[in-house]
Amino acid sequence: MGKPMLMVSSITYAMKGRDLLFQHGIKSYVERTPHSNENAGCGYSIYVPNRTDEAEAILTRAGIRVLGRTEREDVG
Repeated sequence: MGKPMLMVSSITYAMKGRDLLFQHGIKSYVERTPHSNENAGCGYSIYVPNRTDEAEAILTRAGIRVLGRTEREDVG
């Protein structure tokens, strides 16, 4: 199973999004977007291990545009 990641337009939005999700009780992490994705924006995504649909809705309501979703394969 891959890691669900929400792609955003900048590292600033990734960090703001991570902090916002934390305030809603959703664990998330800023990570590099896998290079295989052509719509990667700035190259940063928010990894949301659980409640990904809810997290995307929270980000959208807060004005943080989600460019798309991708999954990165777990390594190790």
